[in-house]
Amino acid sequence: MSTSLATMPDVDSGQSARGLWAGPALVTVALAALVASATVFTRMPPAEMPLYFAQRYFVLDATSMLFLLVINGVFLGISVYMSSRVASSRVLAHHLLPRAGLTLAFMLAMNLGVLANHLLLQWALIELTTVCAAPLVAQGDALQPRRVAWQYLLYSSVSLALTFLGILCLTRAAQLQGGVIDFEFSEMARTLPPTTDGWQRLGLALMLFGLGSKLGLAPLYSWLPATYEAAPTSTSALLAAVQFNVSIVAVLRVLQAFRGHDIGFVLHELLIMGCLSLTVAAVQVMAARNYKRLIAYACVSSSGVIAIGLSVGKAAAYGVLLYVVSAAFVKALLFLTAGRLRAVYRTNETGALAGVVRVLPFSGALFAVGTFALLGFPPFGSFMAEMLILSGIVQAGNLIAFTLMCTMLTIIFVATGRSVFPMLWGTPEQHRPPVRETWVTALPKLGFVLALVLLGVYTPAPISALLVEVARSIGGP
Repeated sequence: MSTSLATMPDVDSGQSARGLWAGPALVTVALAALVASATVFTRMPPAEMPLYFAQRYFVLDATSMLFLLVINGVFLGISVYMSSRVASSRVLAHHLLPRAGLTLAFMLAMNLGVLANHLLLQWALIELTTVCAAPLVAQGDALQPRRVAWQYLLYSSVSLALTFLGILCLTRAAQLQGGVIDFEFSEMARTLPPTTDGWQRLGLALMLFGLGSKLGLAPLYSWLPATYEAAPTSTSALLAAVQFNVSIVAVLRVLQAFRGHDIGFVLHELLIMGCLSLTVAAVQVMAARNYKRLIAYACVSSSGVIAIGLSVGKAAAYGVLLYVVSAAFVKALLFLTAGRLRAVYRTNETGALAGVVRVLPFSGALFAVGTFALLGFPPFGSFMAEMLILSGIVQAGNLIAFTLMCTMLTIIFVATGRSVFPMLWGTPEQHRPPVRETWVTALPKLGFVLALVLLGVYTPAPISALLVEVARSIGGP
């Protein structure tokens, strides 16, 4: 570890020391947010939900409750990682204060976005998370990180512009039928025009296309691998495991509002985007020689699985939600572990790493566990979720989607193993002494592993009931 510290540029020690309190403060805020979410979850009877507040602009229901627990749990792990890395990264110590401030603003917008009960408010809060995340992306150590940050901001703006254009089309559809849409989610279904016309179809299609682009679904997916690779590891984890979920919540809210309407054309749109995303991910994973980019394309693959599951409807609803929750912990585990590898080896190239488990026994083992969970191995929640989604596809009678999903996932499995397993267990060209790893850096990752195992083996009854309730809100059994 001393070698990697020696290669870091010197910074003013006084400037670094002044910001050292930011790490513990970040962890404290993250812990408080998780404790508050868990307390509300344990003390709020399901019969009392939904609970509206702030003039009904925000709502606490099963959907918001589930994702508050997920994003704040992941955020705590990321905060502990950032705080623990200060001691070994002078650059991070120097920039910790502004990064912590942007991260807290990002998480505030995220929590409000999950709670939002108004489509336009949620749209604005998603854009705010993008504005907060762009400067964090620009602090990466890849080539031209600022260019990547601007590209990320541009793609996100285009995605949200498409979503807003869809909102305008829905408004036009209501006007033509002599009505006015209330964009409050709890009232939206009641005020939608009873007759589905071209404007309404176009509006809903544009909204889901724009939100799908935020999820990294093809064809507007190219921002995702570039951004996840270039950004600092903690920022990559925030984008993949936290920001991703506010876009998922937006998609779920739209599906909840349009439940009972003719949305078959939108389900076909999701199916096409999902299949295309899986195909793109399979091709790119075969060519990837960079472990951060490999994880990024795996994120594209998981977005494809979610889109296909949503297109199936009620038969796969529970499996989709279980997959979304599991994917959040898998992405956080892999990106944070990748950050540890980057700190020691100073490269993202898989070819430069061999025998990681000998140098970093704990991180190597965790990266292997994360890879197995990513590929859908038992006993992790992702395995159970994929089985439920595939079962739902079969029940829906879509054998083409079933065959394509199985084929692409098999290709991704083989290609990922070909790149990752030699990196972890191969024979290195140059001997490296083992690096000591502290329990502080390991604790959040172990928490993610525990959550993944519980989701796959025994989901606690309150969490399972929450998943069932959200699944029913989108038409699940």
